[in-house]
Amino acid sequence: MTDTSAGAHANLGFIAAIVAVATIGGFMFGYDSGVINGTQKGLEAAFALGKLGVGVNVGAILIGSAFGAFGAGRLADAIGRRSVMMLAAVLFMVSALLAGAAGSSAVFIAARIVGGLGVGAASVISPVYISEITPAAIRGRLSSVQQVMIITGLTGAFVANYLIATYAGGSTAPFWAGQPAWRWMFWLQAIPALVYLAALVLIPESPRYLVVKGRDEAASRVLTRLFGADEAARKVAEIRASLGGDHHRPRLADLIDVASGRVRPIVWAGIGLAVFQQLVGINVVFYYGAALWEAVGFSENDALLTNILSGVLSIGACLLAMALVDRIGRKPLLLIGSAGMAVTLATVAWAFSTAATGAGGAIALPGDNGVVALLAANLYVVFFNVSWGPVMWVMLGEMFPTQIRGSGLAVSGFAQWTANAAVSVSFPALAVSPGLATTYAGYAFFAAVSFWFVGAMVHETRGRELEAMPG
Repeated sequence: MTDTSAGAHANLGFIAAIVAVATIGGFMFGYDSGVINGTQKGLEAAFALGKLGVGVNVGAILIGSAFGAFGAGRLADAIGRRSVMMLAAVLFMVSALLAGAAGSSAVFIAARIVGGLGVGAASVISPVYISEITPAAIRGRLSSVQQVMIITGLTGAFVANYLIATYAGGSTAPFWAGQPAWRWMFWLQAIPALVYLAALVLIPESPRYLVVKGRDEAASRVLTRLFGADEAARKVAEIRASLGGDHHRPRLADLIDVASGRVRPIVWAGIGLAVFQQLVGINVVFYYGAALWEAVGFSENDALLTNILSGVLSIGACLLAMALVDRIGRKPLLLIGSAGMAVTLATVAWAFSTAATGAGGAIALPGDNGVVALLAANLYVVFFNVSWGPVMWVMLGEMFPTQIRGSGLAVSGFAQWTANAAVSVSFPALAVSPGLATTYAGYAFFAAVSFWFVGAMVHETRGRELEAMPG
């Protein structure tokens, strides 16, 4: 069912303000994920870490993220979407302060797990909150703002790290108060986290959550501010009808089809989208970009600048996705992205296959192959962010029926962050053996398989009201 009446009467200024606040969570998600990129030399020096130790410290956030995503989906059904986002903001602040002050690897890992709980919560709740307060006709565009903010947060972390390292003379050099620059890279994150918490006080709870909790009058007040009184009454009735007279508290068991006794196909589709988004290796670029480019001959400053370039290209690609997602649909963008990533990742794999090892174990790419690798890697980032980057979050926020939305997000978010952890923690070891070429060839393989998966399992959701989503 496609309905444009809500969009025609929508208070777009109010909706835009709400989306702006909600997507600060995406910014924090990106910043907290990206801040580690450029601090690895400081971690190695401070905690005497080897390659495995670096992987564990970098990947610690992902453990928290997996459980944060799972817990947030369930918790949002119990206490509300806005309350969970506020909890995430507090976790971001605690993590930033503790990670910067950590005196041991164990404390640092604990701090990053706390931050990961916030990242996981923000990653799944911000998109569903946005989808639940926006008109169907423009839902894809507004939900895509989440990915723009994630990339903006990543780029913001890259820029902040670059400026701090440049001013201090290196990531391990002393900065303010005699503390190493890498510690300030973490402490700086507390500022946007505080802004996020303060701004969340100003936005309303999701009306669909309120209806599920039997608070129809409160839902009507929110919907009246969003769409007007007449539309509010119709929306409350639609949401109530979509529950099918089933008013029990949402639970994980709802993901099982009562008639067949099997997990609903829509749940497998959500899990598949979440996992494939990570198996293509995107967070290797985000978490290890600086170390990767240094490994093939870039200076530390040039590697950090390359991160910024990737971030800027990502934002541009996300803006293009916003322009297209409600025009051509979610599924076509996913197919374009899968094909483009498969080709560009295969090109990166070929370039790294030509690498030669010089004195002291330094790696160098012959001729113009370094330029080829850099161009292909950035084209890969563009293909990801015009498709799987924003569209996966858009679809997870809208594809599940109201009764199972929280539970569907819980298991899909858990799967997404588990896959993220597996890819990110394994990369340092895989880069050594079997090597960068084989590792990137593996990511290219998963990109190719994702093309088949989208064609077979994913159904278009463009323009459909949330209450009309099939279960």
